[in-house]
Amino acid sequence: MLFKYKGMTKQGKSAKGSIEASSIEEAKQKLKMKGIFYQDIQESSQITMKNFSQREMPGPLLSSFAKELSSYLNSGMTVLTAIKLIEGQHKKEKKYASFLGSLRTMIEEGKSLYHALGSQSVYALPDFFLQSINVAGQSGKMVSVLINMGTFFSSQAKVKKQVGNAMAYPLFIFLVAIGMTGFLIAFVVPKITGIFKDTGQELPEITQFVLGVSDFLSANYITLIVGFILIIIAFKSAYKYLYSFKKAYDGFMLKMPIVGELIQNHELGRFSYILALMLDSGVSYAHAVKLATTTFSNAAFKESFEQASERVIEGNKLSHSLQRGKGVLPKRNFMQALALGEESSEVSNILGNISTLYQEENDDKLKLLLSLLEPVMMLFIGLVVGVIVAAMLLPIFSMNLGAQ
Repeated sequence: MLFKYKGMTKQGKSAKGSIEASSIEEAKQKLKMKGIFYQDIQESSQITMKNFSQREMPGPLLSSFAKELSSYLNSGMTVLTAIKLIEGQHKKEKKYASFLGSLRTMIEEGKSLYHALGSQSVYALPDFFLQSINVAGQSGKMVSVLINMGTFFSSQAKVKKQVGNAMAYPLFIFLVAIGMTGFLIAFVVPKITGIFKDTGQELPEITQFVLGVSDFLSANYITLIVGFILIIIAFKSAYKYLYSFKKAYDGFMLKMPIVGELIQNHELGRFSYILALMLDSGVSYAHAVKLATTTFSNAAFKESFEQASERVIEGNKLSHSLQRGKGVLPKRNFMQALALGEESSEVSNILGNISTLYQEENDDKLKLLLSLLEPVMMLFIGLVVGVIVAAMLLPIFSMNLGAQ
């Protein structure tokens, strides 16, 4: 990752620029070694070719890597030997083999596994995974940390697959509804209403509305499709590279009914799971909180926990730090559970239970929402088709009444 910094040298001169590092902690350490006292340091949002070429490592693949590596290390092999063995088993998978080859080369040059993972450019890896490897290498608990990481990424991939499978049918119905509606409005409606226009009969308002929509879509469908694609690209780019936009959007999503609670449960559940894993692996509480904070994908939540984690390093409790912070405050039951865990020195057990509770709660709510989504989609299709049919039949009824 690239970090921008501003500061002063030992000679008192102002200094600013950018530095490459795997994490903000490593960037600070590199600046210290260069004799630069930083005043401000943050991750750069600069768009580079690496941003486009480097894709995030899939969860199942990362889980497989962690489990295989832990298995070989547990049998007494060195990291280099283990990487060579894994590379030999995956020669046919070109990209993954390239990733393993990069690790092998750097480890042969004397770099640690942590630095090799952070320096390779084949896959983007989660920061908390890199920092966990760094801590594991220093504490001598590499095997247990890798096993925990493998289990975590495996469970996350399973959840994503379940949600994807559950969403497949409602999404199919939605796409069919949009396609059918577009076909009726763009091709069928104009031919039928053309008959009524030739008679010079005044059309009902609903028929005029449907015909107007049909004319608009027929004349501008290319512009609408291109515009829709551009809006999606602009949104994704702003969300990825403009932190203020990302934070505002994530904060808004947390306030949404139902959806906001689902996001909170997912984010807090993942944080709780990782924090419990880190503590069980022997990582100190302050460091574990710092690592677990990097798992947040919601910027509003992440900022609140980052500010609180700084106070934890100073000796404060996380629950008190979050309560006194100015950012987004987590759910009350999470705060109560965290405070209880810190008072009883059972943070790992309590947060592990909280993680399971939130996952089960989200599973139940998602099943309910998805079960309701199907009839809602059917009602939507029926309403649209009903409006179109009504728009076509009303002029016919009017003609019959006029003839009588």
